[in-house]
Amino acid sequence: MDTNRARPMTVGELSRRTGVPVKTLREYTDLGLIYTLGRSPANYRLFDADALWCVRFIGELRGLGLTVAEIRELTTAYLDDTGPPTGPRMTELLHRSRERLEQRIAEQQRTLRRIEEFEAEHRADLGCEGDTEFCWAGNPRGCATRA
Repeated sequence: MDTNRARPMTVGELSRRTGVPVKTLREYTDLGLIYTLGRSPANYRLFDADALWCVRFIGELRGLGLTVAEIRELTTAYLDDTGPPTGPRMTELLHRSRERLEQRIAEQQRTLRRIEEFEAEHRADLGCEGDTEFCWAGNPRGCATRA
């Protein structure tokens, strides 16, 4: 018999086994993403091996860019036997995550272009063409020179 499966874990042990902070595990439990077996006589939350799978699956979904709210929505839909299948909902959530990621990439690319433009415009001031101190145009204090 697998003794790890039969023996309940505290939130601390679940944290050690998954690498997820205790605070996050408590949040997931409070949101209904991870179910507990109840509490110990010392009032510790107790988890079984199924919680390991849940935490890893949540981590996988978070790694795909889903928000905790989206994961909760998906979990709620999964548990609703009368609702539509969760596959199409998962597809929709992954599409939404992809859109968010593409927007972040586009913003990062815009920032990269601004850096390149700034460097090109201020090449001489940045010390790329000599050993000069950067002087921001229009600086009300003027530009100091180093001795």
